[in-house]
Amino acid sequence: MNFDFSKLKEVNDLDFEQVAIWPKEIKILVALVCSIVVGAICYYAIISGKLPQMEAAQKQETDLRQEFESKYRIAVNLEAYKEQLARIEKDFSSMLKSLPTSNETPGLLDDVTFVGTDAGLSFKLLNWQQEIPKEFYTELPIEIEVVGAYHEFGQFTSNVANLPRIVTLHDFEITRSGNELSLRMQAKTYRSQQTEGMQ
Repeated sequence: MNFDFSKLKEVNDLDFEQVAIWPKEIKILVALVCSIVVGAICYYAIISGKLPQMEAAQKQETDLRQEFESKYRIAVNLEAYKEQLARIEKDFSSMLKSLPTSNETPGLLDDVTFVGTDAGLSFKLLNWQQEIPKEFYTELPIEIEVVGAYHEFGQFTSNVANLPRIVTLHDFEITRSGNELSLRMQAKTYRSQQTEGMQ
C-alpha cells in the first residue's frame, strides 16, 4: 500500500459531510488522531484513577504472598515445632522444680552454710534480704560475707552451683584485712509464682 504524503495538503479543503470520498491518507491520519485522543481520554478518565488501587492491590498481593510463605514454612515444620514445644515445657517444668518453695527457703540457708564450711570458709554474714517480685517469679536475695582463701572461695562457688536448687551469685567483692581475705557477695534464688499459688 502506497502512502501519498502530498494528499495530506488537502486536509484544509475537506468537507466533513463528504467523509466517504476523502483520500485514504487523510482517513488514516484522522483515524490515528482520533485513536490518540480517545486513548488519552480513556487513560485520564478511567485508568489513571485506578492506578493507586492497582498499586495497593499489588502491595497487598506481595504481603499476602510473604504471609503465606511464612505460614507454609510453619505448617511444614509443625511436627518439629510441637516436639520443640514439648521439650521446652519439660525443661521449664524441671527448672520450676529446681526453684525452692516457701517451705524450702530456710533449708537453703543451711545448704549454703554447709557448702561454705565444707570449702573451709567461716561465715561473718548470712542474711535474707527483701524479696523482689518479678512478672513470673519472686527473687530472693541473700547477703553473704565469708572469710577464707582464694581457692576456698572458688570451691564454695562451685559447691553452690551444684546445689539441687537454683542459686546464682552476684556482686563479688574481695577485701584483705591483714592476712585475712574476706569475700562479700549477693546470692539470689528464685521462687515461682505458680509455686506460691499452690502453697
